[in-house]
Amino acid sequence: MRRAVVGTAGHIDHGKTRLIEALTGIDCDRWAEEKSRGITIDLGFAHLETDGLQIGFIDVPGHEKFLRNALAGLGGIRVMLLVVAADEGVKPQTREHLAICSLLGIPAALVALTKSDLVTPDLLELATLEIEELLAGTPFAGAPVLAVSSQTGAGIDELQDRLVDLARRHAVEPDPNRPARLPVDRAFLLKGLGLVVTGTLAAGEVAAGDVLTRAPDGGEARVRGVQVHGAGRERAVAGDRTALQLTGIDHTTLARGDQLVPAGAYEGSRRLICGFTLLADAPKPMRGPTAVRLHLLSSEVAARVRPLDPPRLEPGDSGRVEVRLGRPLVVVPGDRLVVRRPSPPITLGGGVVLDNAWRPVRGKRLTAALAVYDGGRPELLAEWVTREGEAGISSARLARRLGVRPEAIQAELDALVAEQRLVGVPAGQGHGPRWLDPAAYRRVESRAKRVLKEYFQNERLARGMSKAEAVRRILPGRGAELADVYVDWLTRRKVLTVDGGQVNLAGRRAELSDVESRLSTDLVEIFDAAGLAPPSPAEVRERTGAKPQTLEGVIGYLLERGRLLRLPGGLIISAAAVSETIETLRRDAAKEFTVGDFKSRFGLTRKWAIPLLEYLDSSGATRRVGDRRQVVR
Repeated sequence: MRRAVVGTAGHIDHGKTRLIEALTGIDCDRWAEEKSRGITIDLGFAHLETDGLQIGFIDVPGHEKFLRNALAGLGGIRVMLLVVAADEGVKPQTREHLAICSLLGIPAALVALTKSDLVTPDLLELATLEIEELLAGTPFAGAPVLAVSSQTGAGIDELQDRLVDLARRHAVEPDPNRPARLPVDRAFLLKGLGLVVTGTLAAGEVAAGDVLTRAPDGGEARVRGVQVHGAGRERAVAGDRTALQLTGIDHTTLARGDQLVPAGAYEGSRRLICGFTLLADAPKPMRGPTAVRLHLLSSEVAARVRPLDPPRLEPGDSGRVEVRLGRPLVVVPGDRLVVRRPSPPITLGGGVVLDNAWRPVRGKRLTAALAVYDGGRPELLAEWVTREGEAGISSARLARRLGVRPEAIQAELDALVAEQRLVGVPAGQGHGPRWLDPAAYRRVESRAKRVLKEYFQNERLARGMSKAEAVRRILPGRGAELADVYVDWLTRRKVLTVDGGQVNLAGRRAELSDVESRLSTDLVEIFDAAGLAPPSPAEVRERTGAKPQTLEGVIGYLLERGRLLRLPGGLIISAAAVSETIETLRRDAAKEFTVGDFKSRFGLTRKWAIPLLEYLDSSGATRRVGDRRQVVR
């Protein structure tokens, strides 16, 4: 079954609802107020099935006051049925509806000249000429104009035949690569059924038992039942006029404008790049941020539109604009939108979404950034990867932005890798598979060389730099998630070496000068001779006569090489003296001892006894049990 949606457009009281009833036998006015007033206030729906084709009709309000309701139903329409009354001709809402349908990129149109039984043949011909002139400057130029009468039935059969032919030619097959996406246009409680939502399924398919999420804010609901055009179905597919019976979600949290999607299939956006057209009858040029009401599918949200290229749009001009949404909205590239001035309300323009993850750039970089959108989806994928920098991005997230399944973009990503424009990173420690821009590797290499060079200029005698510190300084931000990838790559590039928890510049060795070498020998002799009662820092400086910076560097050198030890609290002691203490404890007959015993045995003050015992505990030479220590032999 192929599917197409036909939407009406036209001025109030030109006979849209009666025409759909004549075509389908279904009265789209469902509210008592609509029937009593004789006007359409909200969206109405009907359908027609013929020879493997399902046509859904959406009847939109014609009154300017209810245009926001009309916009909620115009997304996804494949054929516009423009309705003009022969006795009144083209009216203001005829023009505005036509402009909106042009902005939405609806691919085909048909014009019904209604109430033809109320006018003479000459007036009918004049009305036809007026419509043809109206269409001449639009994408619908040359669309058929058919005179009909819902009252007498004249022309209805021919109109139906032409509609079916257009719908068949412009029907779309459901795309299996797109997850379900239902823009909600109604949500209500129905006695005996509970919560029911309706909408035209924009993508994917939905079946009973599926779990959907209110996007992008969350809140899960399970689908209990599915109807398409009022009839129960196992599943609904893209293009179907769908009603879902839901459970598990509070009905007060769902309203027109929400979207129901599978969890993790889409992500919310707040900043877009759009190809935009400012209508020729817009009241003034657009320059700088402009406050608007933005309509996309069934959603309406406050937004600000700023022209980028060109930086000023005159009425009738087209260009690229930045759109900042007042709240997150599920948007994917290719979505169509319309913007209106909030007050007094008037349609300003609209267009197509090019990027739903825009990050602003300024100056000379802007032209290059906007040029990406001339290259199609592969260019956009490469740009998104580049923007994520050293952190990279997963296939799943790229797919969510595009509104497709990850497998649908695998071939394009592989082609970008083959062109050496992307690098694929397999899953590793703490991260899943990622895609990276090769420039990210080059930036990391450059930064690693600079960071290590600066570090070892200041710490000339250091054995190495702590790996954790190196990662923190070389890979700030989210790039640290890929530390194992970058460190391995830098090692293979012979930029650095890794020895345990230490990182070094490749080929570097810490070497002592003659002065430092003599100082090193003196320090070892001083600390070894002092045993468990080492000198204070002041005494060491006095005895060696070394400059503080040189002395600190050589002590660090000896600590790294295990000739000296740093006890808890920062006290420095001879490593040989500590080793001798451990051997003494192991030779002693006593298996356990107290702090007092330890102090007496080695003639220590509490200042040195406690840090030394803590070191012995941490090194595994002793084990603390209550107030006593056990010797580990």
